[in-house]
This record gives sequence, structure tokens and C-alpha cells, in this order.
Amino acid sequence: MRLKTFYAKNMTEAMRQVRDAMGEDAIIIATRDENGGKSVRVTAAIEQMDDLPDPYAGETSSHSRRSAKTQAFSNDRVRADYLQYDEENDLEGQLAEDLTDIMLRHVVPNDVMDNILATAAMSGLGDAETALAAALDHLYGFTPLPRKNRKAIMLVGPPGAGKTLMVAKLATQGVMDGLSVAVVTTDTVRAGGVEQLQAFTKILKIPLQKAKTREELNAILNQIQDNDLILIDTAGTNPHDPDDMARIARLADAGTIEPVLAMTAGVDAEESAEIARSFALLGVQRMLSTRLDVARRLGGLLTAAQKGGMSFCNMSFSPRVTDGLDSLNATTLARFLMNADKVLRSYTKPSETTQTNQPRQTAGRAK
Repeated sequence: MRLKTFYAKNMTEAMRQVRDAMGEDAIIIATRDENGGKSVRVTAAIEQMDDLPDPYAGETSSHSRRSAKTQAFSNDRVRADYLQYDEENDLEGQLAEDLTDIMLRHVVPNDVMDNILATAAMSGLGDAETALAAALDHLYGFTPLPRKNRKAIMLVGPPGAGKTLMVAKLATQGVMDGLSVAVVTTDTVRAGGVEQLQAFTKILKIPLQKAKTREELNAILNQIQDNDLILIDTAGTNPHDPDDMARIARLADAGTIEPVLAMTAGVDAEESAEIARSFALLGVQRMLSTRLDVARRLGGLLTAAQKGGMSFCNMSFSPRVTDGLDSLNATTLARFLMNADKVLRSYTKPSETTQTNQPRQTAGRAK
């Protein structure tokens, strides 16, 4: 089986490339939207059949000079080839069964599941976790947020996605790494929005800037542009409200800003896909996965990344600011899908002293 990936502006062009390069017998095993739906990626496969030895070759020919011993050896070799073929089929069947169970447990939609299963099968790997990681690495992008960023990072997302907590975690990591960090909030209307973030910035000795409009945000960014890391918190945005989306789009256009979607794990797959598609229109290319500690169904994250054409970047596995964020790669995501509890136990939990020194969050969790 030979695999090849094609990139094109639309599916019609991609299919033309597949036919020209691989012929009419090529099979499409995976498709994915790229660049927020502006292009597509198609993975195709074609069988490469090796001729099997003919067990009857020369058996009845009067001109055959092969001895009975040679003929028996040939027949034994053919039987061994077929036995090996059967064993490979059994392994592939078990792999498909194991991965299907995992996908169903995470409530992954059929089209997303088919792409993952087909790509895992084409990897040629027999271990479920390794094959799953290989498939995820092929189908999804993984681009962690840089330690320093010339662009301001603006956390966007629906209400309750954890944007304020993510800003606090990123700011804490930046300060601990010795970076100059600036924090801005545009969440000036929600009750307690400013106070919640300010509780963290005071401990970090970072002044919290506040901006209500695009013009105010642009002016602040011009003042703090020399910092190593600039973080912008935003109010929860309703992805189904055109006015709300227009508001956040204006803010994202205030300067050199990269909007990053905070996506809550455990949300319904179709709902997650709609959220991702809406924010992809803002130019969002990275998705930060939140609340992995309380979610056990990750089909929404897989679907959101695929339908929104976004790369996974970082993940939050704890509500504690001091736990920070971790980069999310294909191997880690595969392990979460296989056994989230086991992965979470592998992270070192902070001491009681660390927990009592951090500011108490209002209203239970950060938004």
C-alpha cells in the first residue's frame, strides 16, 4: 500500500491531482480542511500487489527438470506466505477493533473516526497506541505556542472556556522563565472579570492594562510592544451571535495579534465543530485545549480541530495556575485517548504549600 498526500484549493482540484498522480484505482482514506476551510488536504492510497509464487508452476510440464524435493519446497514456501498473510490480517483486524472501541468511547463522529482508523491501518504499526499517535500526527497539526512571540496572543472562545485562567497560566510561565510579560484585558463588562485577572497579575508584579475598544487596545499595544510576551484576555464570545463575533473581530484587528481559541474538552462534537468553524473566520489557526482533567470524552476536540482547520497547541490539565500549560503533541493526545486517568496521574501535583499561596479564584473557576 502506497500513501500520498495532496494539497489543493478545493476538493475537485485535489481529486484531479490524485487521479493524475496515482490513477483511477486510488482510494481516498483521509480528508481535512486547511487554513480555516480555504484549502483541503487529501490522503490517497493505492495497492501495490506483489505476485505470489505459483505452487503449480512446472508441475505437469514434460520439460520440467525440477525434482520432487524442489517442488515440495516451493509449495511449503507458498503455504508460509499465505499463513503470514492471514496473520497480518488478524493483526490488522485486532488493531481496527481496538481503535474503533476507543473512538466510540470518545463519541467521535463517523467521518472523523473513518479518517483516523484508515490512517492508523496504513501506518503498518501493530500497537494501538503507537498507530493512533502516527495517525493523529499525520491528520492533525501540532504547533505549541512559542516561548517568546512577536505577536500578542489573544485568547478567544465561548463563555466558560477558561480564557482568563489560561492567560494567568501563560503569564506565570513567562515570568518564571525570566521574560518581560504584559497583560491586557478587554473583559471590562463582566462582573469580576478585571478583578479576577488582577489577583494573579498583582502576585506576578505585572500591571494589568484595560481596553474597552479597538482604539484603546491598539494604543496600549503600541506602548507595550517591546515586551517578550503580550497576553490579551477577552470576554466570552457567543459564536452564534453575529454582533458578538463582529466585536471580537474588531479587537483582533487592533494590532499585531494572533487569536488563539480556548476550546473546552468534553463538549459535544458537532457543537465543538460549529464553534471552531466560527472562530476560524477570525483567522484562528491554533486551538488550546482546556479542562482535560475533568473531561473523558475528547471527540469534540478532534472534530473541532479538523472542521476548523486548526492545529493543537497547548493543553491545560488542572485548574491551578501553578500547574501551567503543557505542549500537546500526537503522542500525548493518543495517550489521553487511550487512558486519560493514567496520563493525569503521571503529572506531578503541586504541594499543599504551593496551593495555599495562590490567589483564590472567584466563582469557582476562571472563565
